[in-house]
Amino acid sequence: MPVTVGALRESAPGETRVSLVPEIADKLSAAGVRVLLERGAGISAEFPDSAYKRVEWAESAAAVLAAADVLLTVQPLTLGQIQDLKTGAVVIGFMQPNARPEEVRSLRDRHITTFAMELVPRISRAQSMDALSSQASIAGYKAVLIAANTLGRFLPMLTTAAGTIRPAQVLIVGVGVAGLQAIATAKRLGAIVEAYDVRSATREQVKSLGAKFVETGVSAEGSGGYARELTEEEKRQQQTALDARIAVADVLITTAAVPGRRAPRIVTREAIERMKAGAVVVDIAAESGGNCELTEAGQTVLHQGVKIVGPVNLPAQLAFHASEMYARNLYNFLKSAIAKDGALAIDWQDEVFAQSCLTHAGAIPHEPTRKLLEAT
Repeated sequence: MPVTVGALRESAPGETRVSLVPEIADKLSAAGVRVLLERGAGISAEFPDSAYKRVEWAESAAAVLAAADVLLTVQPLTLGQIQDLKTGAVVIGFMQPNARPEEVRSLRDRHITTFAMELVPRISRAQSMDALSSQASIAGYKAVLIAANTLGRFLPMLTTAAGTIRPAQVLIVGVGVAGLQAIATAKRLGAIVEAYDVRSATREQVKSLGAKFVETGVSAEGSGGYARELTEEEKRQQQTALDARIAVADVLITTAAVPGRRAPRIVTREAIERMKAGAVVVDIAAESGGNCELTEAGQTVLHQGVKIVGPVNLPAQLAFHASEMYARNLYNFLKSAIAKDGALAIDWQDEVFAQSCLTHAGAIPHEPTRKLLEAT
């Protein structure tokens, strides 16, 4: 029997993305799947209802929740939405398990199967499913635009009748997907770009984009493409070297994050106070506590002439393309579980499904989340 795949109009404050765009709805329909959307689901992402040609419509979120065998989401479901889910439903999306323990418990107790996109293993075969990377690339791009808009100076060098304008100095801290996109964007805008990451393997990536890698003598290679937590001595050594480069930067963009943990504090109040008046800091890690001591999520803080911007949910500010990329991630994840007759057939021997499963059959297979809930 064909599976029903549903998607909602996201209700979280400030969330403009949608989990299912017309392109992917068409592909699912062509695969024999029944596609059910809440009316207006894509409007905030600039996908009007008229753009969806091969879907059925529900007049409320509750109707989608009651009918969907598979529900695609952007933000985690609320406790109320979880209660409205169809018995035996599968939910695929961002789950934020460390921040949503009550929701995880409710999903477990209702025997809902959930796959967390943030838990998709970083293996070659799963690159097309890597929603963290697709959304981080948008955050890195947007962060530079925010910095350029906030900075009271030009980014590129300009030669004018009134004289030559020197290019801005941009420092990127954290060279993951977001950091690399920030480097590329700042370079395209004509800035002089430096970048730093505790993972020495990123040195060549930075240089390949035309930026200079800041050497601090600290390396912290971690698993899964992430950096490990630094020791106190390593943090001091890193701080001394970084502070010297921060002091001369016109723009500082910080992107350092450790999955499931508070963002590492890298930029101190003292470092901010050494920056020139008019300098701008954009802290992409604001939502997880911030890399800068003075960051306030969702706010712009002015401290001794330096503006510290703490943006939240940057991908939602480019909702059209963020939704396209995210919906493709979801489709690439789901398509191998769709049988030829449109039925759902999850291969539990597949490491992608096994490692990204958060709740299933009244249990929490993801061990770190299970231990966290047992401890609280």
